[in-house]
Amino acid sequence: MSDVERLLKQAAMQIGAGGSAGFVEVCIMHPLDLVKTRFQLQSSSSALKNSDPHYYNGIVDCMKKMYKYEGLTSFWKGILPPILAETPKRAVKFATFEQYKRFFMFGSSTPTPLTFSLAGLGAGITEAILVNPFEVVKVTLQSNKSLATQVPSTWSVTRQIVRENGLGSKGLNKGLTATMARNGIFNMVYFGFYHSVKGYIPEYEDPLLEFSRKIAIGFTSGVLGSCVNIPFDVAKSRIQGPQPSPGIVKYNSTVGTINLVYREEGFRALYKGLLPKVLRLGPGGAIMLVVYDYVYNFLENKFQDKTQ
Repeated sequence: MSDVERLLKQAAMQIGAGGSAGFVEVCIMHPLDLVKTRFQLQSSSSALKNSDPHYYNGIVDCMKKMYKYEGLTSFWKGILPPILAETPKRAVKFATFEQYKRFFMFGSSTPTPLTFSLAGLGAGITEAILVNPFEVVKVTLQSNKSLATQVPSTWSVTRQIVRENGLGSKGLNKGLTATMARNGIFNMVYFGFYHSVKGYIPEYEDPLLEFSRKIAIGFTSGVLGSCVNIPFDVAKSRIQGPQPSPGIVKYNSTVGTINLVYREEGFRALYKGLLPKVLRLGPGGAIMLVVYDYVYNFLENKFQDKTQ
């Protein structure tokens, strides 16, 4: 097999494994992503707490009110954009991570923790550029508190955004820098921690113990990444979600939004939605990396069988 054929085979396996990992993760964890977005869009105004029946005091309270006012299917509002985006998004993330890893070896034969972190940063920024339009549509759908049966379709929301604001920084690419910062920082920590720690903890011959080892490292990677990048996630939700006053853009730039939220609502507001985010991306991070590893190994064995 030539070098070109070998690289193409590896890329195909990375894309297949990454896409599978993303699809499985989003189908399982989407309700918690929705709860996280609702918290991040929610203002800390005391008047709002007393007057808005949709004000959420915690994860359980949020889920109860969503079920009461919007129905059971509301927990999967906005799932179509991530389903459409997650397979190519994760495929791109894992495939570009491997390419960036080669670039950031800096002539060394062995990757270092810095190599993994910089490759993760590059992969996160790359996937953010591709997925941001889907994120804009998803946040718009998730912010709608009507009954699930009354929420407009994904396609109608997309058409409305394009018709009213176009494809640029006020339309489908609104909040791009916030998405790049969020995804870049998360993946820098996520991949950097996972691959560095995985190399120090010995593998187990027992399949169950080895599975548990990967789950534990993946879970910790997802939690750490979530804790580090959440201020940028809050900024992204505020920029891409509905503005407090219709027709007036309050949240615009990433740094400006973070500063504004800090001044008006305090430091804790920058960590809104952290618990549902951790509950989603802790297990989600574990699911994604473990599914990727097992699917990649499965495809690798299949390719080897066919070439023998």
